Amino acid sequence: MRTNNIRIVVTSPSFSRNATLAARLLRDFPQSVLNVEGVRYAGESLLKYIEEADGIIVGLETLDERILKNCPNLKIVSKYGVGLDNVDLVYCKENNIRIGWTPGVNKRAVAEMTLAFMIGLSRNIFLTANELKEGNWNKSGGMDLSGKTVGIIGVGNIGKEVVKLLKPFRCRVMVNDIIDQSAYYKRNKLEAVEKDVIYSNSDVITIHTPLTDATWHIINRQTLSKMKKNAFVINSARGAVVNTDDLKWALANNIIAGAAVDVYEEEPPSDPELFKLPNLICTPHIGGNSAESVLSMGNNAIKHLRSFFKK
Repeated sequence: MRTNNIRIVVTSPSFSRNATLAARLLRDFPQSVLNVEGVRYAGESLLKYIEEADGIIVGLETLDERILKNCPNLKIVSKYGVGLDNVDLVYCKENNIRIGWTPGVNKRAVAEMTLAFMIGLSRNIFLTANELKEGNWNKSGGMDLSGKTVGIIGVGNIGKEVVKLLKPFRCRVMVNDIIDQSAYYKRNKLEAVEKDVIYSNSDVITIHTPLTDATWHIINRQTLSKMKKNAFVINSARGAVVNTDDLKWALANNIIAGAAVDVYEEEPPSDPELFKLPNLICTPHIGGNSAESVLSMGNNAIKHLRSFFKK
């Protein structure tokens, strides 16, 4: 199939602004449209942007049934990233729209950032660094991560990378996943437990699940109330696995010691109270956006298009 007339539309700003990825895509698909202005498309603006596409490279934008059914030429959605909760997979299957997806493509980057959060929260690095910039010489050095109890909810590609990175710290690691992975747990000396055991016993809890009906708001006022007062919660999965209002309540009232979030129920977040919490570390959904991961995610997205269109 000739690709000169195939229209590929890229919704992701980080893909579009990467010179290497943009050049590779345009070399194979010269009619491609890149989001170089960094527009955050949603709803009607998204539909207008992609409605003539033969293929889409999608990041975090929501491609629901209403959007997809108004793209009459669409043949493939290629994922830039790993999560597919923003794409109506049922509609795509029923309407013969191919999904291009490579699992675990940014797993190391997210796992490394998760470890950085664990160390930063445990050793009080973020709080004291911010206070020092304001002239406050706070010598509170926190506690070591080594030897602590870490709870991992979701033991997929990223969860397993976190397990690897934690090995030198000799932590007690408790895990919970919907899939039975007994042999893997045994090899790595992990304790498979119910979520309530993780909530009540962990010094650090980190979440690495997809967003589903079962994981929506699994961290909420009730589960937060079960945690130790010196516990930390980390979310680098999907924003809605944590109830933001309940997390704010827990942090403001010292129900838990602190939290780090890289993902939000609303992106970008517009809640000014969120950023005022001194024991909350916020990053702008950069967990999977290391330079290496950006290239890997982008190259895999292009690979799926090339394969589908027989380039």
